Amino acid sequence: MRIDILTVVPELLESPFAHSIIRRAKAKGIVELEVHNIRDYATGKRRHVDDYAFSGDAGMVMMIEPVYRAITELKSRRAYDEVIYTSPDGELFGQKEANRLSTLDGIIILCGHYKGIDHRIREHLITREISIGDYVLTGGELAAAVICDAAIRLLPGALGDESSALSDSFQDNLLAPPVYTRPAEFNGWKVPEILLQGNAAAIDRWKFEQSVERTGRLRPGLL
Repeated sequence: MRIDILTVVPELLESPFAHSIIRRAKAKGIVELEVHNIRDYATGKRRHVDDYAFSGDAGMVMMIEPVYRAITELKSRRAYDEVIYTSPDGELFGQKEANRLSTLDGIIILCGHYKGIDHRIREHLITREISIGDYVLTGGELAAAVICDAAIRLLPGALGDESSALSDSFQDNLLAPPVYTRPAEFNGWKVPEILLQGNAAAIDRWKFEQSVERTGRLRPGLL
């Protein structure tokens, strides 16, 4: 899988992609991930990437020209399945979309910034808009990191035990059941007895019942 991210603040993405599962996936060649500074595609001495809105609204708007050059340049090198824009008014990101993205060969993610981007970018260059929640961030970099993390961990070989992803919350529209580890008793707090008996069928039933109960109590909308 190939992911190219366009941003005006590439430094914000250095840490999320330099550790843990994403770092290992990159090292194994499971994913190619490159962050591009949109200013590298701007012209003029100051390499401006933003300008005032014609509508007179407060705040600066990301210009179409450097974004167009960046996307055109990337597309000249390889094919992409999606060009994604991280936007608060996009489709709400969930596990189903993470699963879908993990099956693609290549995606571009454009991180919004300032007051937004020239709408012509959204009309003519973007194929999908994604939001990670109903709130506004300073920029789309954190959203891009979330999207990448959720998708990359699903790639074959990214996790030490690939089956663990199948039991994640939301994979079957249920929250995951509680999990415990040693010691079996701490400070008088005990692990449920059924988990200590070694009856796999009974444990599976218990986990399913717990998932249904927790989902109904905490996230009833999923049911």
